Amino acid sequence: MEVTAKMLLIVCPMVFLSGLVDAVAGGGGLISLPAYLVAGLPPHVASATNKCGSVFGTAVSTFRFLKEGRFHRQAAIVSAAAALLGSALGTRLNLLLPEAILHYVLVVLLPVIAVFLLVNRDFGLKSRVDELSPEALLVLSGGVGLVLGAYDGFFGPGSGTFLILAFTALCGFDLVTASGNAKVVNLCSNLAAFVTFAAAGKIAWAVGLPAACFSIVGHYVGSAMALKKGSKVIRPMFFVVLTLLLVRIVADLTVA
Repeated sequence: MEVTAKMLLIVCPMVFLSGLVDAVAGGGGLISLPAYLVAGLPPHVASATNKCGSVFGTAVSTFRFLKEGRFHRQAAIVSAAAALLGSALGTRLNLLLPEAILHYVLVVLLPVIAVFLLVNRDFGLKSRVDELSPEALLVLSGGVGLVLGAYDGFFGPGSGTFLILAFTALCGFDLVTASGNAKVVNLCSNLAAFVTFAAAGKIAWAVGLPAACFSIVGHYVGSAMALKKGSKVIRPMFFVVLTLLLVRIVADLTVA
């Protein structure tokens, strides 16, 4: 397909913003994927090319969190492996059940999550992971990876945000460590999808590679913000992502 300067002017700034948001609180695909569609890429090409940008950007922010030691190695590995299995199961489930079922659940759930975060202002400020035995931590981490991997395969948007929230609420990690674990999981799932799309020849490289550069910069800036300011920047960004996700779901239901 022919790539124009106008397409790049639409995609690249939005992919930068997407990378920044994604590095802080997940959910960057809610910004980047619509940008590819607005630029004129067909839906299947837009989805594939979006992975080109996200996989390189996520690799950068993941490396920064790993370098700073802001992740839990065993929990991240277990949840990443479980997420790959869950994603395959969720994809199969998508073929059997209509997405509208999950849409209605999320319309109710998202405001509840937002109210919970508003009320619990100390959510994720301190780590509570020592309250769990090593075995319980790995089981919970595997469960988080399996369930949200299935969500990612079935529907997808906001999976990174839900991973951070689940790692914090269920496993007791502080928000920064939970974000580091979520990035390891996201990198594995993004890499698997990227390789699959690339092998199938679905990526528009002339758009994807410039976008990847902007994604890298966005993730670099966002991860620096998250590592330096912690929950002070992560918590507010949650509300941005949850709002975007709610708008996306309501729009999908209205169109349907």
